[in-house]
Amino acid sequence: MEGSGTIQGVVRFLQLSSELCLIEGTIDGLEPGLHGLHVHQYGDLTKDCSSCGDHFNPDGASHGGPQDTDRHRGDLGNVHAEASGRATFRIEDKQLKVWDVIGRSLVVDEGEDDLGRGGHPLSKVTGNSGKRLACGIIARSAGLFQNPKQICSCDGLTIWEERGRPIAGQGRKDSAQPPAHL
Repeated sequence: MEGSGTIQGVVRFLQLSSELCLIEGTIDGLEPGLHGLHVHQYGDLTKDCSSCGDHFNPDGASHGGPQDTDRHRGDLGNVHAEASGRATFRIEDKQLKVWDVIGRSLVVDEGEDDLGRGGHPLSKVTGNSGKRLACGIIARSAGLFQNPKQICSCDGLTIWEERGRPIAGQGRKDSAQPPAHL
């Protein structure tokens, strides 16, 4: 996931059972506070995040919160960025299916999603969460031990070495432990 400025992140979607999808991730470079998180219709980044389409909504529902039964399937609620600008999250969702979102996009917004409960005209459409800050295409990855390639951000750190480090900016290269040799 990439966006304007230094916003970068890694988000994983795992289908734990036919009824439960786990979405977990880390996004760096955000302003501290709550930010709306949504799956959008298209995995099209040709015009940055503006070409991702609307929220993924195959049922034609109104915007809502992740616990609501009447909501866009792509409505994942909010993620909280700490003072450091890092949002780390783990969301369990009963409506989303990984096989339905591969090829679509994930978008993080500028402000808090009101979960369709605000008085603003956009509350039932987008959650009134402001402009799109960062987005990425949801893609299928290889299973465990099925991909021998090193996953990195092209700076030599593997994804496993990134734990506890900023994804971008100062402090990325600082390490208390030597890099792994895979």
